[in-house]
Amino acid sequence: MEADDEISDPPAPASPAVSSERLHQHASSSTLSRLGSILGDDISQADDEITLAPPPAFEVAPPPEPDERYCWVCFATEEDDRSAPWVKPCNCRGATKWVHQSCLLRWIDEKQRGNPFKKINCPQCRTEYIVILPSMGSIAMLLERLDRLAKRMSPGLAAGVIVCSVYWSALTFGAITVLQTIGYERGMAVLCKAEPYALMLCLPTIPAALIIGRMIRWELILLRFFQKRQVRLRQFISLVLPVSNEPNPAYPNPAPLPVGPLHTSDPLSVTRLFCGALILPTVSSIIGRVFFSSVENNLRRTIIGGLVFVTVKGVLKMYYQQRKYTRANRRLILDYTADNVRRYKFPRGGD
Repeated sequence: MEADDEISDPPAPASPAVSSERLHQHASSSTLSRLGSILGDDISQADDEITLAPPPAFEVAPPPEPDERYCWVCFATEEDDRSAPWVKPCNCRGATKWVHQSCLLRWIDEKQRGNPFKKINCPQCRTEYIVILPSMGSIAMLLERLDRLAKRMSPGLAAGVIVCSVYWSALTFGAITVLQTIGYERGMAVLCKAEPYALMLCLPTIPAALIIGRMIRWELILLRFFQKRQVRLRQFISLVLPVSNEPNPAYPNPAPLPVGPLHTSDPLSVTRLFCGALILPTVSSIIGRVFFSSVENNLRRTIIGGLVFVTVKGVLKMYYQQRKYTRANRRLILDYTADNVRRYKFPRGGD
């Protein structure tokens, strides 16, 4: 009995499938262990390189643009009017890339102002709009070309007409001035004997010379000369330009005011300059006939009359400008009191 208990049963034989799997696992494990022992260093280095290498950089795609359409002319969306045609006419992106076809055409009409061939650009990206004009027919196209040609030629023709009118007016004025200055009979003889080309070149220069001479304001230049040297030439200035030193009325001026800069020149009026220059020959002829009738030569008499007129006018203008200058230097601002208001603002006693 005890011998039987000490003898154990033999192990059951393994099945052929289980034994084959175990053999395969054992072989694969042994092969991997050998490969690992041989290539251990290389694998560890590769692992280090893989772990140390930075991750590849990926490009971030831009966010998709919104699909909602928004008209930058009428501020309407696609939901407001689903039947309206849309167009993307330029390189804009975002909310301003879409626009209604009708709104854009109306905006282009406002910019072109009746000229359908004027190029229009986008106000944001400055891209030129591609505008297709349908055909109107051969006759309409011919009329359109003629209209465009007339528009291009009109400014030049208008400028030419104005220049010719001015030239003819200057030529006529020059001839009249010659007749008025040297006499009708002698003037006609001079005009008839002269060459036509010489008359066409010389006569228009007469009004131009009168206008240029009128622009030289000699009296103001002479007045400034006297005013800058009025300390040395005070007696002479008093004789030529009688200036009083006391203001009128006598304002209460406790201390003398500093003399300001010389502002004697008035703004030049173009119309006054033009009229004064063109009327000078007529005035000179009249003054010569009235005051210098003893001079028989008409040209000499007109020249003397013109010199007298210009001299007297210049002296009077110098006197007037000097009085204005003196008045401006003696201005005074008073205190706003009841006495000053009653005395100066209402000098006649009115409320």
